[in-house]
Amino acid sequence: MPCIISVASGKGGVGKSMVVSNLGLLLAKKGLRVTLVDMDIGGANLHILFGMFHPPSTLTDFLTNTLTNLNEIAHPIPSLSSLKLISGTGETLITANVQHAKKKRLIRHLQKLDADIILVDVGAGTSYHALDFFLLADYYLAVATPDPTSVLDLYRFIKLAAIRKVLTAFLARDPVADALMDKDFHSVTAVLEAVGRTNTSGVGIAQEALKRFQPALIVNRMTPKSRVNTLHLQHLLKQYVGTDLSILGNIPEDMHVQQSILKYLPVVELAPTSPATIALNQIADNVLEMVERTAGSLGRMEEPRKIRA
Repeated sequence: MPCIISVASGKGGVGKSMVVSNLGLLLAKKGLRVTLVDMDIGGANLHILFGMFHPPSTLTDFLTNTLTNLNEIAHPIPSLSSLKLISGTGETLITANVQHAKKKRLIRHLQKLDADIILVDVGAGTSYHALDFFLLADYYLAVATPDPTSVLDLYRFIKLAAIRKVLTAFLARDPVADALMDKDFHSVTAVLEAVGRTNTSGVGIAQEALKRFQPALIVNRMTPKSRVNTLHLQHLLKQYVGTDLSILGNIPEDMHVQQSILKYLPVVELAPTSPATIALNQIADNVLEMVERTAGSLGRMEEPRKIRA
């Protein structure tokens, strides 16, 4: 089975797709079979960053059953055959409002893709679609900018993702799930209290789910004057969500990034020695180290040390 890494943000416009496209390219260059999946339902743009203006097929073809195998719509990037892209859906009413059954089918097939690593570009915001696609992964990456509103939105996103993680830890027919159904929770503590009132043993299940939820942060567009109080953000998440947030890396503000977007080419290809590329290379190494550190316990890779080229 592939190792799945989801990448999300609390708000749009923070450079999430830029991070996904460049990380995917760097990981593929290290000898891994990498598939990028654009899960931004109704607002996909990952293919544009590679200059693929008219993908032969997209997730729409899968969701409408025109094609039944996700591998059929995983198209190789021309410059690197070990990197493939599953383009997102178009802006239609059907694909922008995916039914639960179709979403579950999509997630099942995603876990069967022929790849070593899958990078999932999750749509911004806190819709059920975004949260569920974020939580399907083995590893969780969040992208934010130093903008205070971006950091606040990120806190909200991770908090709601943690709540969703706990709620989905119980089977649909579990008595605890029945008790939690149709209730709105504003904190993880409220969820744990509701679980405890229904079934004391369920608290352990909820806490175990939270223990496995440890997102990592990438801060984009850093400048010498940027102030991101990551320690405060980490403290808030630990205190009010019960989640540890690690810092995977910072990407500096770099004019080469905007130039690369305008040229439909990842910045690591356009400007291999630029500050952004140097930072992205370090983040790619950190991603590999993160996967290698836990791959054995996840059972995803039989020989995790072979992950490096």
